[in-house]
Amino acid sequence: MTFIFRHPMLRAGLGCAATVNFFTFVASSGLIVLFASRSLGLSAGVIGIAFGIGATGALLGAVFAPMISRRFGVGRSIVMGAVLFPAPIAIAAAADGPLWLRAGALAAAEFLSGFGVMLFDVNLNSLQATVIPDGMRSRVAGAYSTINYGIRPVGAVVGGLLATLIGLTATLLIAAADGALSSLWLLPSPIPHIRSLPPNNTVDSAGHEDGDNRPVPC
Repeated sequence: MTFIFRHPMLRAGLGCAATVNFFTFVASSGLIVLFASRSLGLSAGVIGIAFGIGATGALLGAVFAPMISRRFGVGRSIVMGAVLFPAPIAIAAAADGPLWLRAGALAAAEFLSGFGVMLFDVNLNSLQATVIPDGMRSRVAGAYSTINYGIRPVGAVVGGLLATLIGLTATLLIAAADGALSSLWLLPSPIPHIRSLPPNNTVDSAGHEDGDNRPVPC
């Protein structure tokens, strides 16, 4: 844990991941299904189809994440994913109109969110694999998971409490907005400036390749 907190990229990545997971679990702790059923008036079948479309978005996100990182850079792709993962919740929360439009809004939100989480995860995990020394991998993974996964049930409980106090729509909008702000963890760090990852080397905490001392091209 000390190693993570002292490493500017790992610290920023963990802060971002834990924050975005907290707020997405505020929304996805059953609230999105409850909202789709009660507020949007969608049937179980339509909700299932929307979630299936979301899974398709995640699959495509995993396929296209390397391509996007080559085009825009690994660091910028991580930032984009950190925003695209939670923000589409607002599309579903603001849905109105005829049934097809409400169902389409939910499907679009799930698709974009699924795409965003894979864009975030694939690139952030690749970066972490590059910056973590071999001898530290298992311990760093354990410490990272303790915080990143441990925050999720807390988010679920907070989501239920918020929905009880202020309603489903307001809770989903808060989760979307605050989840997107998780990207603020990344902006002061070296992560947004990392263009590519060296194939056979490691990147130090300042975004330089070991043995080279040159910044990874932006």
